Amino acid sequence: MAPAIMTLAADAPKLDTGSTAFMLISAALVMVMTPGLAFFYGGMVRVKSALNMLMMSFISLGIITILWTLYGFSFAFDTGNGFMGGTDWLGMRHIGISELWPGYGIPIYVFAVFQLMFAIITPALISGALADRVKFTAWSLFITLWATVVYFPVAHWVWASDGWLFKKGVIDFAGGTAVHINAGAAALGVILVIGKRKGFKRDPMRPHNLPLVMLGCGLLWFGWFGFNAGSWLGSDGVAAVAFTNTQVATASAMLGWLIYERLRHGSFTTLGAASGAVSGLVAITPACGSVSPLGAIAVGVIAGVLCAAAVGLKYRFNYDDSLDVVGVHMVGGIIGSLLIGFFATGGVGQTAKGVFYGGGFTQLWKQFIGVGAVLGYSLVCAVILAKLIDITMGFRVTEDEEVTGVDQILHAETAYDFAGVGSRSVGTGLDSAGSEADASPSKKVDA
Repeated sequence: MAPAIMTLAADAPKLDTGSTAFMLISAALVMVMTPGLAFFYGGMVRVKSALNMLMMSFISLGIITILWTLYGFSFAFDTGNGFMGGTDWLGMRHIGISELWPGYGIPIYVFAVFQLMFAIITPALISGALADRVKFTAWSLFITLWATVVYFPVAHWVWASDGWLFKKGVIDFAGGTAVHINAGAAALGVILVIGKRKGFKRDPMRPHNLPLVMLGCGLLWFGWFGFNAGSWLGSDGVAAVAFTNTQVATASAMLGWLIYERLRHGSFTTLGAASGAVSGLVAITPACGSVSPLGAIAVGVIAGVLCAAAVGLKYRFNYDDSLDVVGVHMVGGIIGSLLIGFFATGGVGQTAKGVFYGGGFTQLWKQFIGVGAVLGYSLVCAVILAKLIDITMGFRVTEDEEVTGVDQILHAETAYDFAGVGSRSVGTGLDSAGSEADASPSKKVDA
């Protein structure tokens, strides 16, 4: 995220309508990423959990929007101390409609709504690790608490001008630490508390709808241009480089994942292509304002190969990360954040140089500090919050409910109306010939 540059009153920028329009469009693009994530995750689970997976992302649109309005934006970006923002903007008060974000030609409201979309998708990312087995009420409470205790403060650490990691010089252009490592570490913390799915490593748990996965991946890729380019908070050459690096790294990571997959498992899979693309998007997120397009190729390939290898660690270490949130988002975020220390050119949106550009190990060490601080804080807080919820109200559904399917148990719906397949005209009580048929509700199918 671009720094909040303080300027003298005489040099204060005026409203830039072009950048303001660009930022509103970028905010809308980032919003689309959450439904895209819902489709991406929803297609990867078994059919009996598809709707629940969609809802675990969509509920974030509701809960986090309200929290952000009440206190999240103030805690994350109002002037405070190194660890937490102030309280002047509680309820989005004391913000004039023409008041500009310091150092930029965009209104504070535009910055706030852009950042809101980041706050929404970050807890939604965690949900993929918990597929098939958690109560919807427990999940809703968890993201409420986690956003309050973890996301809002960490966003302040990383992006606010008085945040302690920002002042240390840790570079996170658009969310490698604050979004991806943060969410991936939280996912690991929760699954360590709630345990594995019934049948983990024994029963087949294949994706039920790969076209839906590819659609979700496409929406994520599309929205990510707003995620990364918009994080410069203006429409100029740096935003263009961030946009370019996003495309280049994503393509490179997809190819790297597929090559690894072909050599390791003998096939090029659509799931591998989608997962590889997402790993590249994750890795370039912190680095897109620091590296050249050639550096973006390196970031993408390294992330694609290492994330493909990392997803298998859950079988070795026996933790059930259902949809590889840890392997893709946490590992990808770590890779992208640390590679800044090697590939930063000092000539894009940041002046810091990496090891390969004569900067020594200074920036790499700063990146290690940022990665370690966010990972450790989010992991510990997630374990504590998940344990408290598990003790008080129970985090998991029962074993019978898990076997039946959380869609039917928690939402009283199924993703697909199998009873409607065939010649019957659903909802009319008539068959295809127009004769009267039994219109009584069919029994639910145990998918």
